[in-house]
Amino acid sequence: MPDSSHQPRPAGLFRRLAALLYDSLLLLAIVFIATAILLPLTGGEAIQHNPFLTTYLLFISFFFYSWFWMHGGQTLGMRSWRLQLRNINPGPITLWQALLRFLVAIPSALLLGVGYLWMLIDRDKLTWHDRYSETRIVQLDQNPHPGRKQKK
Repeated sequence: MPDSSHQPRPAGLFRRLAALLYDSLLLLAIVFIATAILLPLTGGEAIQHNPFLTTYLLFISFFFYSWFWMHGGQTLGMRSWRLQLRNINPGPITLWQALLRFLVAIPSALLLGVGYLWMLIDRDKLTWHDRYSETRIVQLDQNPHPGRKQKK
């Protein structure tokens, strides 16, 4: 019988950044497609300094992350690195938590990653966006099915 008191450990900085890199590559492809959809509206011309485009791409990015966070707590990058976003309170991640997490993660990254580096001194190993959204990223066990034997 598995130990129900087992608390997953907080994800380390390297794993978080690696998952973020994986997700960034996937999101870049999605942004290319989302931008290509707009090309017929502009006659094939580049859109420069347009607040609509910035808002549109931020919405696409938010939708990408929030959908994964609210449906299983794992983006594809997080799944690859065996990480999962969890609510600190009982229950699934809410849309409000996803929005707070997304919005606070932007300055967290833009300020030279200080919001991410914060986890190195935080007693609970939480980043700014973890703490503000009342979420945390944990590292999952090697064997996701404790009753099954792993293949060698």
